[in-house]
Amino acid sequence: MPVTSADIELAGRLADAAGTAIRPYFRAEHGLEQKGDDSPVTAADKAAEAAMRRLIVAERPMDGIVGEEEGVREGTSGRQWVLDPIDGTRAFISGRPIFGTLIALLEDGWPVLGVIDQPILNERWAGVTGRPTLFNGKPASTRACRSLDKALLATTSPALFSDDQLHAFEHLDAKVMSTVLGGDCYNYACLASGHLDIVVEAGLKLYDFAALVPVVEGAGGRMCDWNGDPLHGGSHGEVIAAGDSARIDDILEALACRGH
Repeated sequence: MPVTSADIELAGRLADAAGTAIRPYFRAEHGLEQKGDDSPVTAADKAAEAAMRRLIVAERPMDGIVGEEEGVREGTSGRQWVLDPIDGTRAFISGRPIFGTLIALLEDGWPVLGVIDQPILNERWAGVTGRPTLFNGKPASTRACRSLDKALLATTSPALFSDDQLHAFEHLDAKVMSTVLGGDCYNYACLASGHLDIVVEAGLKLYDFAALVPVVEGAGGRMCDWNGDPLHGGSHGEVIAAGDSARIDDILEALACRGH
């Protein structure tokens, strides 16, 4: 079914609920723990996801949920809400407001609605398939990029790439004007608002990238995997975002050198 105004309104309330849970922990005691994969998690992550899940269960009991902290709740509607309460927990625990809450709605495995919410700066990007992306209620737009040597590239950390992926990324890095490290989901938000040209990452989970797709594409950009295929519920987490879709082939060509 198409995304409705009620879906968009619910996504906004989910972001509000997550922000309310997160803000008291920012630059305060946040109960840091290490998960089994050695990634950090805080009381804020857990509280924000729990708040969002309560709303979904109460208002959309037939919908599935995929959350970073609490896992999968199966549904029967063909829809899934995909939640990352704090994307960029390392930024959060270091007191830097460049993390974000990610909320996506998937229809039969395809992202159709996405929200990137920065609750400290009160910044929110909302994208819906077939509609313009809004930044705090006003249209957001990516910028044109004539060639890779004019491009500003971002990635969270080269340490997250395998050897082959790092080799490919370095080949792309050598072709662009400049590269920015760090940023997690905030990089994609900045790209959607015309401040970055390319974001390339690997090893992402569904909850890391699902919300980004409607936001970037509704702002005029394009997202795909490292083979150029659209991102969906079964994608393996190699992600490209380009503000100017005309640069996708150039990016793919640069990344194709992995292992060579």
